Amino acid sequence: MMDLFEKIRTDRGPLGRFSDAAHGYYTFPKLEGELGNRMKFQGKEKIIWSINNYLGLANHPEVRKVDAEAAAEWGLAYPMGARIMSGESVYHEQLERELAAFVQKEDTLLLNYGYQGIMSIIDALLTRRDVVVYDKDNHACIYDGIRMHIGERFAFEHNDIESFEKQVKKAVVAAEASGGGVLVITEGVFGMRGEQGILKEIAALKDQYKFRLLVDDAHGFGTLGKTGAGAGEEQGVQDKIDLYFSTFAKSMASIGAFVAGDNDVINFLRYNTRSQIFAKSLPMPLVLGNLKRLELLRNHPELKDKLWENVRKLKAGLGSKGFDLGHSNTCVTPIFMKGSVGEATALVYDLRENYDIFCSIVVYPVIPKGMMLLRLIPTAVHTDEDINLTVEAFGEVSEKLRAGSYHIQAEFDVAP
Repeated sequence: MMDLFEKIRTDRGPLGRFSDAAHGYYTFPKLEGELGNRMKFQGKEKIIWSINNYLGLANHPEVRKVDAEAAAEWGLAYPMGARIMSGESVYHEQLERELAAFVQKEDTLLLNYGYQGIMSIIDALLTRRDVVVYDKDNHACIYDGIRMHIGERFAFEHNDIESFEKQVKKAVVAAEASGGGVLVITEGVFGMRGEQGILKEIAALKDQYKFRLLVDDAHGFGTLGKTGAGAGEEQGVQDKIDLYFSTFAKSMASIGAFVAGDNDVINFLRYNTRSQIFAKSLPMPLVLGNLKRLELLRNHPELKDKLWENVRKLKAGLGSKGFDLGHSNTCVTPIFMKGSVGEATALVYDLRENYDIFCSIVVYPVIPKGMMLLRLIPTAVHTDEDINLTVEAFGEVSEKLRAGSYHIQAEFDVAP
């Protein structure tokens, strides 16, 4: 028998194998200072494109005031215990009501965390008889939820309606044989590539195939739609989404999440979502802080307008330089370039050290070999100067990449 930990010494995982060389710089970097468009990295100010502070609420003066006052009045412990036992409050209920109204649903359940929350929702909804159909590019939290499902599952090619219909037909046959139902799971916005999910096309097939639709709209909530209610509102199918899920960690710049839907379904989840009924209630400062954030999101559309002004300027600037931005139709701005892992890390090092630009890097195995993806997250607090400097910097490093300046065999360029 092998020691359980022995394998760790020889196989650190697809990302962990880079840890010795990458830790503290490319992975687990320390950004310092107030959250915003400019922060310090290793003691030097950088233009930051790697935090999901879409609407600039992280340091909004009204948000900071409520956060501080709530912490002073309630502390971080209140309320104690799970909501089902001793952790309920009128403010938790108020936040649920206001969220439900905002996303045009009957009821809402608060969740402590997005990742853990959607996993538990999937687990609560599905029995061994039920069948799940999901987009292949769904977020890891959805994959982890599906991994817990012991019934059948069918994946469709990303945003491919023909592939979806093919797989949902199989799911219906399987569900009819097992006596279960069919749950379709996709995203409102795919956060890596910035594409909206094909919600309208999927929703158009609901009556024909009798499935239920769960949408994870973490990046769409607050940024898409006339009121900011998300990708469903943007595509005119919010009423066709059976369960609308989002997190507070993006546009609200906070902690927590929620799922919204019909009263009976949400009440079922309220009594069966294990990550909530067996976990401490969301602390009061977060609840009151999220109420203030929702109020600002709801009553100040100029925040979203400014965000989109910056998004359009950034994408136009990068487009004028000939960059491949993929099929992004959201705030997420991916830049696709050809190059090895070593070239990618050298390019990012150059951006950070010589151009004072900090953005996220994505390489194999997340995307295909020979490609790199640099993901920029515009926010409402970025300035025209930030955008212009960034566009110029990317133009210069792109020329260096094409000239072979980054063609090095770095420590990270490790064979799988």
